Amino acid sequence: MAEAKAVDGGKKKQLKKLKEGKGGMRKLAAIGAALVVVVAIAITYNHAQIHKSCHCSQDARKYTGIVEDCCCDYETVDGVNGVVLYPLLQDLVQTPFFRYFKVKLRCDCPFWPDDGMCKLRDCSVCECPENEFPGPFKRPIQYGLPSDDLKCQEGKPQAAVNRTLDSKAFRGGWIEVDNPWTLDDMTDNSEMTYVNLQLNPERYTGYTGPSATRIWDAIYSENCPKYPSGEICQEKKVLYKLISGLHSSISIHIAADYLVDKARNLWGRNLDLMYDRVLKYPDRVRNLYFTFMFVLRAVTKATNYLEQAEYDTGNLEEDLKAQSLMRQLLYNPKLQAACPLPFDEAKLWQGQSGPELKLEIQKNFRNISGLMNCVGCEKCRLWGKLQVLGLGSALKILFSVDSKNHPHKPLQLQRNEEIALVNLLHRLSESVKLVNEIGPSVEKTMEEFTSEPSTQEISLLERARLAVGRICWPLLYEFWKSL
Repeated sequence: MAEAKAVDGGKKKQLKKLKEGKGGMRKLAAIGAALVVVVAIAITYNHAQIHKSCHCSQDARKYTGIVEDCCCDYETVDGVNGVVLYPLLQDLVQTPFFRYFKVKLRCDCPFWPDDGMCKLRDCSVCECPENEFPGPFKRPIQYGLPSDDLKCQEGKPQAAVNRTLDSKAFRGGWIEVDNPWTLDDMTDNSEMTYVNLQLNPERYTGYTGPSATRIWDAIYSENCPKYPSGEICQEKKVLYKLISGLHSSISIHIAADYLVDKARNLWGRNLDLMYDRVLKYPDRVRNLYFTFMFVLRAVTKATNYLEQAEYDTGNLEEDLKAQSLMRQLLYNPKLQAACPLPFDEAKLWQGQSGPELKLEIQKNFRNISGLMNCVGCEKCRLWGKLQVLGLGSALKILFSVDSKNHPHKPLQLQRNEEIALVNLLHRLSESVKLVNEIGPSVEKTMEEFTSEPSTQEISLLERARLAVGRICWPLLYEFWKSL
């Protein structure tokens, strides 16, 4: 009898262990199922992220369709610029006629003259003595500051203008022609300086801080405030976009030729800066393309004048080259076929208020040209004056010459206006080329670096984690107790 009870007790214990084992298995199965859910959610989330990345790579071109307020699309602009415009302009601005610019570098700010802004140590240079200053390129003699003149280049020599001239500098012949869009700053007097642009490239100079910020703040707030959609006339919208596009181009050139290592004097591209100042803002890129098309239209409209202009520097071979390159630019069949009318200026200044509105905007732009005298860095002032004069020359060609109604008043450009116009077009062309070639990769890198899961995605993952936790932890605790 006692043996029978022992056997029954043993069987009951085995059955109990079997049931507990089955219960443990069920618990493990539940835990496994919960883990499968977590893994499935993670895989689904990861797949969604990969799918997003693939979708972006398939539609890598960010700017498509017609450039706003222009007559060409982005694809055409990029194509014809890379194949035709940029190579021609790159050669053209290196010829003697287009590489010398006459400019007043002395700081004479009409808006805030008493704050000493133009005496910044890092951006100032010494004036050349009168006996060293070149005449109007009548003598092929080299002039320049001594290389050891550290007093003239305190702190940041990259901000100083190199005034060296060479034997290919052109003769006299500077004529003064009125431009209603810019201040008269081209008077041929002792304050004018002749600069070789190839020795003074547009690049980083170290000019930052309140002085630089005040210039742009004055330009935007006082002369072309940012327009709310639909609340401003087309003409003022054009002025804002021109200034914004020029600003974008300047920022791109600063970032593309940047002093990345001061100790080793190492120059290169600052892609973070390019992204932060331009590429991150689609409207700034669009305004760059618009300004490029606007200036290109001015050049093509002035075809007759530019073709017949005298490219005379005293260097016959180089002058013939300049004339040939200009004709290739003006009559290029690929350009004419791809974008015959980059911008249609005829739609502006319509209605009874047209003449009055033009005078108002001319005054605004003259203020902008005057603000270039307030720039506290000599090289920045040089390129600011050149490019604003180039933009003013484009405005003059498009809006101040009416060959149909006034055929006896043909277009007249002074040599400096022609030089500024072509160099501005080259600057814009190079900026557009950089945006097209490296912009997408820079944007993709920056966006991937800064991207985070959306609020909805985070919420989904968090809910799944909490749900699995509520299931798994009690089961794991019970399983641990049963061991």
